[in-house]
Amino acid sequence: MNNKVKLTFLGGVGEIGKNMTAIEYENEIIVIDAGLTFPDDELPGVDIVIPDISYLLANKDKVKAILLTHGHEDHIGGLPFVLAQLNVPVYGSRLTLALVENKMKEHPNVKFKGISVKPRNILKLGSFTVEFIKVNHSIAGALAFCITTPAGNIVHTGDFKVDYEPIDGEMIDLPRLGEIGKRGVNLLLCESTNVCRKGFTMSEKSVGRELDELIKTHANNRIIIATFASNIYRLQQILNLAEKYKRKVAFTGRSMINVSEVAYKLGELKYDRNNIIDISQVDKCDDKEVLIMTTGSQGEPMSALTRMASGEFKQLKLRSNDLIILSASPIPGNEKNVYKVINALYKLGADVIYDELADVHVSGHACQEELKLMHSLVKPKFFIPVHGEYRHLKVHKELAMTLGKEERNIIIPSLGMQVELSPNSIKQAGFVTAGQRLVDGIGIGDMDSNVLRERKQLAEDGFCVVCVNINNVAGNVTGEPFIITRGVVYADEQEAFVQDAKATIIASLKEQELRDAEPAVIKQSIRRNLSNFIFKRTKRRPMILTIVTLD
Repeated sequence: MNNKVKLTFLGGVGEIGKNMTAIEYENEIIVIDAGLTFPDDELPGVDIVIPDISYLLANKDKVKAILLTHGHEDHIGGLPFVLAQLNVPVYGSRLTLALVENKMKEHPNVKFKGISVKPRNILKLGSFTVEFIKVNHSIAGALAFCITTPAGNIVHTGDFKVDYEPIDGEMIDLPRLGEIGKRGVNLLLCESTNVCRKGFTMSEKSVGRELDELIKTHANNRIIIATFASNIYRLQQILNLAEKYKRKVAFTGRSMINVSEVAYKLGELKYDRNNIIDISQVDKCDDKEVLIMTTGSQGEPMSALTRMASGEFKQLKLRSNDLIILSASPIPGNEKNVYKVINALYKLGADVIYDELADVHVSGHACQEELKLMHSLVKPKFFIPVHGEYRHLKVHKELAMTLGKEERNIIIPSLGMQVELSPNSIKQAGFVTAGQRLVDGIGIGDMDSNVLRERKQLAEDGFCVVCVNINNVAGNVTGEPFIITRGVVYADEQEAFVQDAKATIIASLKEQELRDAEPAVIKQSIRRNLSNFIFKRTKRRPMILTIVTLD
């Protein structure tokens, strides 16, 4: 009897974001998460980055379902693009599915069948049996999975932390994890985001206490709090404080408005609607009577807070007596944008509080002691660290080894890696096509696309357009070449540069036989000679567009 299960890592290993793992047995595949990540400076013009699902498409008849751990973008953001090519049911908590459904409104032609599950529900999917387990995270409805397979039990933690005083009163289900551990777990897939941090992650309630003190001591100030819209527990605490200090609340920023509305309808967010005002009404209230909740804690260029800082947010103008709290820490890579916004806010005279000045944010991810607790409860035979950059996975491996795990029973995965699991062994089993797919407007491309290479060239070296008119009968150039450059030379060099470039083109064409010459040959010659001239002059190679007209 075949009792081997294959795991394929399509995202979330060796990188931050776009989490996706496939678990396969014979002719059945279940997929965990379908996230996205946001582009860095190396991907100009790209909107988002999603997993390459070539492997799933090649085996689309095997895919039975997608299981979602929780509703953060790095776990659900790629779902519309996956479902456009794979028509399969999606399982997740009520809030997670509501956030996906809200997202799917932007993709009306994509079919979405969401099936809501609760902690301790058990789902049968062919040869797989999935039990859903309550975990704490920075968003409500987060789940871990225990997946019973022919190769044994696999526990996937999703993103989690251990919060002993959670906002919703429901702790991570440690007793159930312990029971599953006693029953026997063959493989643990455990998140690694905070593995480099010692100790425990602070409780979300500690942020509430800090915010309470700040609001109390700034009783006469208008207060603006920027945080992640998906952090329902943070939003709930802020709403409770607004009610406590008799402040009206205005939501601003599309995701903040959408998420708060979805969470309210589901009962995940509780507040008096009479205490909510539109952002346009803020100026009609006294400063001490208003609290604004906004997006932009990561310095996103088009976010509400960034536009406020630059004076481009028409509905609200910041004043020198405003208190602005960034209740979030910068995601790695976003530091420059965040501090740019903070500096702009200071220049406007506002009082700014952020994580370096006060405890206004706590992570939703487990630190070392919580990870040790997970390992100790689950007691897995084999271990694969997931959800993190390579350094996180490596440190998590070392942490597991301090708990007695043998190195030969641990695998650090990489994108596209397949791992074969049996009741008594684990080993690498090759690689499949995996990586990044780039979403740009309505187009989807890859890292090797000409469009991306051309954008990088334009961004780094500029472009040059050359128009040349040639008398094909007489075999000579009629008139002067016409040249336009952008991003090639500075303004005070432009005139001399253009004149020398024209001379270079004319000189090169005089060396050619132009009578009855093919335009393509002439263009190639102009590009080659002009490129050499520009490189000698500027040490750059801009994009050159050549237009040749024949009389």
